[in-house]
Amino acid sequence: MTNEKAVAEKLLQINAIKLSPQEPFTWASGWKSPIYCDNRRVLSFPYIRDFIKSEMCSVIFEKFPEADVLAGVATAGIAWGAMAADQLKLPYIYVRPKPKEHGLGNQIEGNLEKGQKVLVIEDLISTGKSSLQVCDVLKGAGTEVIGMVSIFTYGFEIADNAFKAANIPYQSLTNYQTLIDLAVEKGIVASGEQNTLLNWRADPANWKGIL
Repeated sequence: MTNEKAVAEKLLQINAIKLSPQEPFTWASGWKSPIYCDNRRVLSFPYIRDFIKSEMCSVIFEKFPEADVLAGVATAGIAWGAMAADQLKLPYIYVRPKPKEHGLGNQIEGNLEKGQKVLVIEDLISTGKSSLQVCDVLKGAGTEVIGMVSIFTYGFEIADNAFKAANIPYQSLTNYQTLIDLAVEKGIVASGEQNTLLNWRADPANWKGIL
């Protein structure tokens, strides 16, 4: 079993990812979606949490060994970034979606110095918009963003294009294609639904579900 498949299996095992092609979920954007991903559930399962953390640390160590500091994306990426930084003994910060409205008004929490090479930690990449906004904040602070690591990505073309345009490489532990293949293999969804589920990723804004 590949690492991507093993991670996907763990997420399915604890219902961190739910598939419902017959009764799609509605995202905040209004998109109809056959999948709902809540990686925060992993935090409640110690052994699976440890497995995901170890996989993330391996990717960081292998793909981004030059990282000076890890930066978690608030809120869902905060815990994963902190755990990975602790395991790898790297400095850690986290970044808010917007500056605090009280106190010092910080948007970046923790000690960060100009010129440092920062690796961003996310739990999930969808369109990439919010993730890349965090990268812009870090660049504005005078740091070099060397990449991003997430637990899961939907693999949307819009996200791939956005990361390429920003010249920021990203790596996810698992992805939508791997998840759907595994779900069919395990009988979680019918094989006849596979193409429809994959078509959603190609045009999520106009996908209407299984008719």
